[in-house]
Amino acid sequence: MNYSATLEFLYSSLPMYQRIGKAAYKSDLNTTIRLDNYFGNPHRAFKTVHVAGTNGKGSVSHMLASVMQSAGYKTGLYTSPHFIDFRERIRVNGKLVDKGYIIDFVKDNRDIIKELEPSFFEMTVAMAFLYFKQKNVDIAIIETGMGGRLDSTNIITPEMSVITNIGFDHTQYLGDTLEKIAAEKAGIIKHKAPVVIGQASKEVRKVFIAKAREMKSDIYFADDIYSVKKSDEDSDSEKQVFNVYMDGQHVIEKLATDLLGDYQALNIITVLRVTGLLQKNWEINSESLRTGLGNVKSNTGFAGRWQIMRQSPLVICDAGHNYDGLRLSISQLMKMRGNKIHVVLGMVNDKDIDSMLGLFPDSAEYYFTRAGIPRAMDQEVLKEKASEYCLRGHSFSSVSDAYKSAMANANTGDIIFIGGSCFVVADFLKDFSST
Repeated sequence: MNYSATLEFLYSSLPMYQRIGKAAYKSDLNTTIRLDNYFGNPHRAFKTVHVAGTNGKGSVSHMLASVMQSAGYKTGLYTSPHFIDFRERIRVNGKLVDKGYIIDFVKDNRDIIKELEPSFFEMTVAMAFLYFKQKNVDIAIIETGMGGRLDSTNIITPEMSVITNIGFDHTQYLGDTLEKIAAEKAGIIKHKAPVVIGQASKEVRKVFIAKAREMKSDIYFADDIYSVKKSDEDSDSEKQVFNVYMDGQHVIEKLATDLLGDYQALNIITVLRVTGLLQKNWEINSESLRTGLGNVKSNTGFAGRWQIMRQSPLVICDAGHNYDGLRLSISQLMKMRGNKIHVVLGMVNDKDIDSMLGLFPDSAEYYFTRAGIPRAMDQEVLKEKASEYCLRGHSFSSVSDAYKSAMANANTGDIIFIGGSCFVVADFLKDFSST
């Protein structure tokens, strides 16, 4: 069995939430625990930081991995979903998991796979934990999937838990109020393991404080002490530069990151609080912090979040896929100078698209499309729904066709934005990388 055949087995044999939605969702950790026991509890062989949240958890995970790697630690990183290559989910010091390991893992464990019938996510978590053990990582940054309490990653007892923020997403599984969603995310808080909260409204703070008290865990709210402002001297188009304030005092000057979304200011605050606390047990100096944050993309392969693909016309893709995530991206888009905005837009059919469509400007030209997954909303349905918000344009059966049309219509000074779903961005990146 070669690598392609192995992936085909994984995709076809194991239910995958990203593709089929609810049918792949499990409401307990029984299979995860049985898999973990079968492999000898590999997650106990290395230290971890566990990251959850509605938005920003991928960015924070990559930032933390980059900082720990820059500090000289052998660092594992588990994230999801992937954009181009399945191996993006599992990295050590930024290097993708070996193809040979994936082939051997599936070949050697087909019997237990058939016996337990795990979901795609359950199997990839087990695969990642075993790989990190075999590679003798010092620490692994583990991003949750959809939730927290029932997430397959939630068998670990981390050095620290991190919850970036709480917003409305996956409400059919996590609950229809912010308090209910927060309670699910708070499930990653473990006994006497400190927890850092990135941003939290008054109502969800109460949920986190109560859970931390129950678990005898120290809790820290990052935005209580840290704030950042963009530097007036920020002239590097490939990085954004911040001045950092702690309790109102200027403590770090010109802290740069190669992640360009405005929303990264919120994530940097979270990372600063986490790394500050990790310094009690890990050697992380100011140079490691600067080098790590300044080189996230090259250190970890971070992609798909406010990623600039070309300059003329300016082409940007962003994987924001819920109200809060898109609100920040569209706000940044509307601040940019361009003759006209062209939006390649696709969404999935189990999201609250009404709230999201209301964010988009009616002055833009739209190219409605669908990603190549069963959950994708039909482009004609999306086009009709968008018309209720005065969003006008044409529909296309593939992201590739939609992007080609946008490129054909755009002038050199225009902006093309690709988004609405991480799967739309994935299809775009796959097509872009092959040209």
